[in-house]
Amino acid sequence: MAKILVIDDEALLAKSLSIILAKAGHTVVTAENGKLGLEAFAREQPDLVITDIIMPVMEGIEAIQALRSQAPHLPIIAVSGGGRTKNLEFLRIAEKLGANAALPKPFTKEQLLTIVGNCLAGKVGG
Repeated sequence: MAKILVIDDEALLAKSLSIILAKAGHTVVTAENGKLGLEAFAREQPDLVITDIIMPVMEGIEAIQALRSQAPHLPIIAVSGGGRTKNLEFLRIAEKLGANAALPKPFTKEQLLTIVGNCLAGKVGG
């Protein structure tokens, strides 16, 4: 299966995503902000990145732009859980700036695994 980098400052969500993805057969690496995420990306060379949008130190939008410039074909999934209108706007911006897919929080395990599978198969964005 794939190596997936999860970038999220919410430790509980990052842990939950790690468990779901690991049970699906993926190897998971986590980082708590965009800056640490870029460092983990350079070190781990994951097959896919899932990043939150609103984080301290470096926002997800900045991380997406940096990842896209370093790895043009890397599948990137943006997630956000802000207020409903703000949330959707951040996700639209993320897609315009390079995310292959966007997933508003909260989402189900099935939604996550479907979008991860589609991104890894090249069926979403890019």
